[in-house]
Amino acid sequence: MKKIILSLLLACPVLSMTAQRNTSTGGITDQMLQEIKQAQSQTATSDRALRNALAGTAINTLAANPNNPATNDKYFSHSVPSKGITDQQSSGRCWLFTGLNVLRARMIKQYDLGAFQFSQAYCFFYDQLEKSNLFLQAVIDGAKKPMDDKLNDWLFHNPLSDGGTFCGVQDVVMKYGVVPAEVMPESYNANNTSRMSAILQLKLRQWGLELRQAVEKGEKPAQIQKRKTTMLATVYHILSICLGEPPTQFTWTMKDASGKPVSTKEYTPKSFYQEYIGIDLKNNYVLLMNDPSRPYHKTYTIDMDRHSYDGTQWTFLNLPMEEIKPLAIASIKDSTMMYSSCDVGKCYNSKTGVLSLDNYDYASLFGTDFPMNKADRIRTFASASSHAMTLMAVDLDANDKPTKWKVENSWGASSGVAGHLIMTDGWFDEYMFRVVVDKKYVPENILKQSQQKPIQLPAWDPLFAEDK
Repeated sequence: MKKIILSLLLACPVLSMTAQRNTSTGGITDQMLQEIKQAQSQTATSDRALRNALAGTAINTLAANPNNPATNDKYFSHSVPSKGITDQQSSGRCWLFTGLNVLRARMIKQYDLGAFQFSQAYCFFYDQLEKSNLFLQAVIDGAKKPMDDKLNDWLFHNPLSDGGTFCGVQDVVMKYGVVPAEVMPESYNANNTSRMSAILQLKLRQWGLELRQAVEKGEKPAQIQKRKTTMLATVYHILSICLGEPPTQFTWTMKDASGKPVSTKEYTPKSFYQEYIGIDLKNNYVLLMNDPSRPYHKTYTIDMDRHSYDGTQWTFLNLPMEEIKPLAIASIKDSTMMYSSCDVGKCYNSKTGVLSLDNYDYASLFGTDFPMNKADRIRTFASASSHAMTLMAVDLDANDKPTKWKVENSWGASSGVAGHLIMTDGWFDEYMFRVVVDKKYVPENILKQSQQKPIQLPAWDPLFAEDK
């Protein structure tokens, strides 16, 4: 204890000198502070009522626009039928729920089923196992570079996450298949992932250091891989305790929309997928992005933005929103849902379930404007894709132009509009980022553009934003 106190005392003068040196050129001076206060005093009287109100009221409550017509209009001209709302609870698995909801809608339609869900816990188990291997192998690959190398630094900051993208759905489903929800139900730790994730992150960081030391000591590659396999066995053990053991074989009875049994058969997870879905997820879809901060009609890929070491990296074609919307409309008109993701926290009114640019008037409340456009918000990390939902409806006006959109969310049936969110078309332009469209709705010229050699962006790029 004495040594700690002495160290702190010795450190204080150094910190003080550093602070003085920094503030002499760019800090807040006494004169500057007086100017700041003088500007504040000019509005002190008019601000008193607002200050009193905000002392016990949320900002959004005072900034809310009570006359926003978007909150009352729930009609949609074109909508894909939906049967049952899912609930990811306290987890970042929206990407997985959304991807599986796209697939279940296809299955429900084809086989005339009632409410049906795939097991999110089953796919999540293998996602976490694959992500753990991705981290460990990436550490091995970069072990001869210093710890403060940009990629190594990024890896140890981000060893594991429960968030993701559509690429994760592609990888885990095509490699491990799917099972019905009742075959591997949700557990507490599937619905509440933070503690399990923290434990796994701690172990992965520990093992990352061990693997770097093994490489430094000159261990043979085969021995290092054996070490990694042992580490992954521990990951598997932790996951099986928290999520349950993934089934390798099961019996399932298919029932029609009325609940009448149709067939009872035995499956493996992969044979179940092949029988009821059967499409090649890695080649059946085009991943589209709207990022006005970069040139359009180019493809981009983000390093390490994948769920498995040997998996599909997030690779997208960047298009103007006016070229993405017709593809989404064509899909909805043909009763086909889509994976989509957006910055859901912006201008969202949780009471009405509506996402609208007119929901809140912060400018009037605080007497200042917020002029950044979408490109500027992306460049400055002010906005990015944060949440995935299933795009399922659009309302078209007399000129066949969209006025609003609807998504099936995964926050439970009591949230939003009976489990759905409504987006005005203006909001869609500003805060929708990703839409994954079946190739059959994509024109040949856009398909050709999507096959360009992608420009690779680093893992720390602003667009590396997982959907949660």
